[in-house]
Amino acid sequence: MYYTRLAEIPLPTAAHFIASNATSAVVRVTYSIRDHERNTKRQLIKTFTLSRPESDWTILSTIVSHESSDIQASALSSSKTYQAILREICDSNEKKRFVEVWTNSQLVASLDVTKHHGPFHTDDFSKSLSFSPSETAFIYTAEANPDSADDLDHDPYRKFRYNPHFGEGVYTKKRPILYIFRWREPTSDTSVPAARISQKDLSLVAISLCQPPVVPVFFGQASFATETQIFATGYEPTADGRILGIKACFNRPSSIWELCLPSQNQGDSISCIANKIEIPGRSSRSPRILFDEHRNPITVLWLSNPTFGAHASTVSLYSYNLMDKSPSKALLSPDQQDDLDADSFPGLYTEYNLIESPFIERPGKGPCLLAQSVWHSRTELVSIAINDGHCFNETHPSGNVSDQQPLYNWSLLASDGHGNVVCSRSTPTSPPEVVLLTMESDGCFGTPVVIDEPVLSTDLQQALKGLSSCIIPIPDRHPTETVVIQSKGSADEQKPTCVTVIHGGPHTTSTVAFTPLVLALALEGYTISMPNYTGSMGFGERYIQKLVGQCGTLDVGDCMATVKELIRLGISDEGRQVLLGGSHGGFLTVHLIGQYPGVFSAVALRNPVISVGEIAASDIPDWAYAEFGLPYGPGTHITPELYAKLYAASPIAHVDKVCTPVLLLIGEDDLRVPPSQGKGFYHALKGRGRVPVEMLMFPKESHPLEGVEATRVCTEAARDWFGRFVR
Repeated sequence: MYYTRLAEIPLPTAAHFIASNATSAVVRVTYSIRDHERNTKRQLIKTFTLSRPESDWTILSTIVSHESSDIQASALSSSKTYQAILREICDSNEKKRFVEVWTNSQLVASLDVTKHHGPFHTDDFSKSLSFSPSETAFIYTAEANPDSADDLDHDPYRKFRYNPHFGEGVYTKKRPILYIFRWREPTSDTSVPAARISQKDLSLVAISLCQPPVVPVFFGQASFATETQIFATGYEPTADGRILGIKACFNRPSSIWELCLPSQNQGDSISCIANKIEIPGRSSRSPRILFDEHRNPITVLWLSNPTFGAHASTVSLYSYNLMDKSPSKALLSPDQQDDLDADSFPGLYTEYNLIESPFIERPGKGPCLLAQSVWHSRTELVSIAINDGHCFNETHPSGNVSDQQPLYNWSLLASDGHGNVVCSRSTPTSPPEVVLLTMESDGCFGTPVVIDEPVLSTDLQQALKGLSSCIIPIPDRHPTETVVIQSKGSADEQKPTCVTVIHGGPHTTSTVAFTPLVLALALEGYTISMPNYTGSMGFGERYIQKLVGQCGTLDVGDCMATVKELIRLGISDEGRQVLLGGSHGGFLTVHLIGQYPGVFSAVALRNPVISVGEIAASDIPDWAYAEFGLPYGPGTHITPELYAKLYAASPIAHVDKVCTPVLLLIGEDDLRVPPSQGKGFYHALKGRGRVPVEMLMFPKESHPLEGVEATRVCTEAARDWFGRFVR
C-alpha cells in the first residue's frame, strides 16, 4: 500500500529566521517524520543559507541535522544571540530536566531543575518560552511538583483529593506554573560571557500572585513585554469546578493577564500583581507583543472567541495599546453579512495559536499581523493591518479564491518581522514544499521561491501525476462543497468506488492539504470525496451557527446531497459508495447508514459518537448541549427529558435499520469520545446479527488515533474492509 511511503515524507512543522536582511537570510526549518520501522515520530532540521544580490534568491547551502529527542522545546532570543533549550533526559531510568542557554556552540548557562518542578509544558495551550528584553532571563511553563510531605501532614487526604486536568491530549497537565530562569542581571554587561556562568549566579523562581483571585487561574503562553511586565493567558475552571477539555475547543473560560513583577527576586518564588484584561463573554488566548524598532512594546494582540456555545467559531483579533493604556478593542470581528460570495473574506479561522512572531511591515500600511486562515476548503495566508484592521489575502491577492488550479493549501511557519516569510504549501496530490515569500516595494509578496521540496521516487511521482483534484459546490445546499480526488484515467463502464471521508468537530474543515491517509486510498483506485457541510469553518459565522441545534439532520442532509451530486455528475456510481468518518464524522456516518439503508456498501468508523446523551464521561460534556441547541451551565446533568431529545438526534436511534457492514476503530484511552460509545454500537450490531461488524482496539491511543502504527493499521484495515464488501 502507498500509505507508508506517503506518511514517511517529511512534513514541515516550524521555522525560524536565524538571520535576515534585504540581501541574505538563514532559515532553520523543522520537519516531522513518521518512522514505521521504529514505530516513532522523529524530527529533522534543515538550515538554509540564502543570498539575494539582485532580485532573485539563491540557496547557497543546506545543512541537515537530526534534533535530539531529549530537547523538549527551544527558542531564539530577539537578537538571535542566544538560544534557550528545555531538555529532559533519562538517566538510570530516572528523568532529569535541565534549562540551558547557548550562543552558537557555547553553553552559557545550565541548571538542573528536576527537583524544582515536574515535566515541561510544551503543548499549544500552556507552553511559554520567551526571553526578557535584556536577554538575561527567559520564562517557561512546567508542571508543579506533587505536594511535599509537609503539606500532606496538614491534610492526610490531600494526596487523594480530586484535581482536574486539561483533557484529551493534555491529561497529564493539572497545575501549570510559570518559571523565570535568570543567568545575569538586566543591568550587567551585555556582551556574551567568555566562559560558562557559575551555578551560584543562576536563579530560578516560580511566579505567584500577590492577591490570588477567588477563582483559581492557571497561566500559560507567557511572553515578556518589559523586564517587569509579562502578558499571559489565564485559564479558569467553571463554577462547578470543571476544567473543560481544551484541545480543539476555542470557547473555554480564559483571559489575557498582565503580570507585573517586582524589581527584586524573593527567594524561590516571586509574587506579582496581576491585572486581568477581561472582555465579558469572550475566551482569549495567544498574546503576541508588537515592539517598535527600539524594542519598546507598543501593542499586545490576541485571538478571541465567544465563551461556551459552538466549540469553534469565527475568530476575533483584539488589541491593547501599551502606550496610552486605552481599553482593548476588536481589530477584526466575525463577518455579519447575510451571505458571502466565493471571494468574500469569510472571517478569521486560525490555528489555536499565532506563530511566535507573527508581524510584518507592509509599505504604506505599517505593521500587519500574519496568520493562516481557513477560507472555504483552502487555507490561505492573510494579513491584518494593526492600524485599521483591514484584512488582505496574501496568497490570492486578486481576491479570486475560486480559481481551481493549483489547489494550494498554505501553512505559515515564520516571519522575520520585516519583509520575509516562510510557509509550506501542498495540494491534495502533492506533498508540502517550503517556500520563501518576500514583500516587494508595492506592498505585495513577490513570486514564491521554493527552498525545499520532498524527494519522491519515480514510480510515486508517476502515480501522483495520475490523480486530479477539484472543489465541487453542491447545488441548493450553500455553502456545502466537497474536495474530490480521482484518477485521470479514462472512464469505463464501472467507475471506481467512492469513499466519502467526513470530518469531525463538527466545526472543522476538510481542506486541500496533502493528507497521506486519503491520498493512499486514491492511489489504491478509490475516488475520494471530502464534504464540508454546513457548520464547517471557513464559510462565515452564519453557517457555524446555522448547524447548532440541527446536528443529525442538516449536516446529514448536506453529506447525502454530496453523494447524490457526484453520482449526477458521473464521478461515481450508485452501489459503489463507502464511508469513512471519525468523532462527529463517525456520528454522521452512522446516521447516513441508518437513515439511508442500502445506499452504502461498507463503513469504517474512528472513535464515533453514537449516543449523544451518554457521553457524560467525555472531557467536553458541554459539547452535547452546545451543538444540539440545549442550555448548559454549572450543575447541568442529563434528565429523562434531555436524554429523550439527544437520543432522537443520535445515530443509535436508527440502529435497527442498519444493513451496512461496519468496521470500528477505537482508541482505548480516548477521553473525548469514551470507548464505550464504539463498544456499545459493536455489541448492538453483533446482538442483532444482521450485518458483519468488526472492531479493532488500539491500546494507549486517544481520540485522534494518530500514533505511527495506529494510523497505518487504521488506513490498511479500512481499505481491506471496503474491498471485502464493494461489488
